[in-house]
Amino acid sequence: MIPEDRWLLPEGIEEILPPAARQMEGLRRELLDLYESWGYELVVPPLIEFLDSLLTGTGNDLELQTFKLTDQLSGRMMGVRADMTPQVARIDAHLLKRAGPTRLCYMGEVLRTRADGFGGSRSPYQAGVELYGHRGHESDLEVLTLMLETLRVAGIGEVHLDLGHVAIFRELVRRADLGQEREALLFEALQRKALPEIRQYLVAWSLPASCTAWFLALAELNGGVEVLDEAEVYLTEAGAAVREALSVLRNLTAALRRQRPELPIHVDLAELRGYHYHTGVVFAAYVTGQGQAVAQGGRYDEIGQVFGRARPATGFSADLATLLRIGATPDRTRRVIGAPAETDAALERWIAELRGRGERVIQALPGVAVGLLELGCDHVLMRRDGAWSVVPIAGSVPQKRLE
Repeated sequence: MIPEDRWLLPEGIEEILPPAARQMEGLRRELLDLYESWGYELVVPPLIEFLDSLLTGTGNDLELQTFKLTDQLSGRMMGVRADMTPQVARIDAHLLKRAGPTRLCYMGEVLRTRADGFGGSRSPYQAGVELYGHRGHESDLEVLTLMLETLRVAGIGEVHLDLGHVAIFRELVRRADLGQEREALLFEALQRKALPEIRQYLVAWSLPASCTAWFLALAELNGGVEVLDEAEVYLTEAGAAVREALSVLRNLTAALRRQRPELPIHVDLAELRGYHYHTGVVFAAYVTGQGQAVAQGGRYDEIGQVFGRARPATGFSADLATLLRIGATPDRTRRVIGAPAETDAALERWIAELRGRGERVIQALPGVAVGLLELGCDHVLMRRDGAWSVVPIAGSVPQKRLE
């Protein structure tokens, strides 16, 4: 007896069926064309790599998300990619080895041991870009703008942008000389905006008054772009690294306001998304009704150091399936033309010509009767007055069966 649940997929693992698969492929092609128009070159990393390469450096944060297995040829541990960013960094640093800025893009499925959020996917179709070789805010702006363009192409309406900078918290931790344990406790409390808990920690640790004031200010420095003015007041004595980070955020918000004055921007200096991975600006795009970011990224300098060539880098990624699900993408459906299973030279020429124009033509197979609607046809090739012509399926055309 065949088990009734043999067809079930593991939780969080999805497959995409027609016509959604065709819509997704259309969006994928549009985005690749967009990235190419900005000078980004496509790379296709392998689905699986040796674990010590896949999880090296910044990839270590992905260890719990990575499926692991033993290579039967070498005996070494391998991992299925859970994120393509470390792979693309390896390609830039170890294989391309270009001196100047390098722009790369990628698209492909990744596999994760657990979903990011409740009911989320463990097999997202990741799309993203990476820009290597430039440290200025200009490259952050380019990548951030391209992320917003990606959402526009995907048909996603009003977007809310969150901006942060992990270097600020990292510098305050250094100035306060916190150990790893205290840093982790404070980090976690900041993410929850747990002010009483933060105050309790700071009092118990007997930090200098200036450090205590900085951390308390950091927890409440979130809101519109005017937060940057407040931050310059509260964090003015926190050091050059903090002032530089605030300057980068100010330059970014000013440029975004010029380009997209209608874009809602929320600044949160305690937003530490990817703290152990990113080194500078972090950003995320949100839309109403979605609890998770629909696209996110940031700066992660020195990414290639573990591959023998340190490079500044910035980039973003998104799940193509999520963009397709929530976006109002244009209908890419082409008309579907049904053709009978006749051996006729004129019919064969018609079918070849139509397919050459990009039309979708489904020809019936001999001995198999099938309805036009079953094939999804909205047009049919019919012989009229001795010649073949494409006729819309309407009330005047019988819903006959092709055979």
